[in-house]
Amino acid sequence: MNTNHSRAPADIAVSARAPARVLVVDDSMTMRALIRHALGGDPDITVVGEAANPYEAREMMKALDPDVVTLDVEMPDMNGIEFLEKIMRLRPTPVIMVSNLTAPGAAATLAALEIGAFDCIAKPGAQSNTFEALPGLVKEAARARAGLARRRDGAPRGRTAAALTPSATGPELVGIGSSTGGVEALMQVLAEFPADCPPTLIVQHLPAAFTGSFAARLDRACPAHVTEAKEGDLVRNGRVYLAPGGGRHMMLRKGVQPSIALVEDGPVCGHRPSVDVLFASIAKNFKGRMTGVILTGMGRDGAQGLLDMRNCGARTIAQDEDSSLVYGMPRVAYEIGAAEKRVPLARVARQIFA
Repeated sequence: MNTNHSRAPADIAVSARAPARVLVVDDSMTMRALIRHALGGDPDITVVGEAANPYEAREMMKALDPDVVTLDVEMPDMNGIEFLEKIMRLRPTPVIMVSNLTAPGAAATLAALEIGAFDCIAKPGAQSNTFEALPGLVKEAARARAGLARRRDGAPRGRTAAALTPSATGPELVGIGSSTGGVEALMQVLAEFPADCPPTLIVQHLPAAFTGSFAARLDRACPAHVTEAKEGDLVRNGRVYLAPGGGRHMMLRKGVQPSIALVEDGPVCGHRPSVDVLFASIAKNFKGRMTGVILTGMGRDGAQGLLDMRNCGARTIAQDEDSSLVYGMPRVAYEIGAAEKRVPLARVARQIFA
């Protein structure tokens, strides 16, 4: 989610083969012009069309076959969520949602990310004055197009009906890190968590406006109790703690009863909260059986922290390439020896509790 962090230059390098071809869909002429202007200065991007509504966009997608679509969340007649569902079902294409970070906008954008939107970006306003991050996001999305089609065609999908049963030798604490594609992935993984799961701490790169709503959605969908983490929360069985977005790192604090610490510090790997910071604190402060998991996402956040966990005896897992929307964070984790195994998303929960 690219609304409150910057991407390192290495994360936005683009293939020299051909410009990313973009279709802009928004009912506002002004917003379309702003997006076109933001993308027009990048030689690796071509805006191939603009549509004022999903009906125009549908015909343009058939005629132009764009690599990436930018899609307004709120439009008359057919909203962006309904159109996204049709795209993902009939013509899987990376879609970047353009959203207002209001409560209704946040809820709708979370629904889009669950359906399979590549990412979202805030409309210019109180929290963002420009679309300066959009070109890098578009190029990442264009690179993910083949992987998106592969995931939709071949990867097992859907949630397991029955929750898993923890084994007697399973983890006593779980840490999970994810970024682009992680909303959808976490919904699938946590749906299989047992109600009495070990304490689970999660960093998913999301802006502050989204994490409370996302925690509530996970709580409704999953057997375990999911909350947005608060300073001083005692970590308990049956609880999943989602790091709040936008400003503080989440860490595990050592004690007779371990607890959550929310720390104001600089970004790590371009992110705050950072998966690396969470995993490093788990490695340092937890002495029981633990498992670390890296799911889909851009960049390398979490790889070094996962290596710290593995060096302290943790079991470590990375999502595999075929089931990842963006095979960045899991790839780096595996390449540096931080992840002992790679598994498809559909098997991640079973692997945690094996």
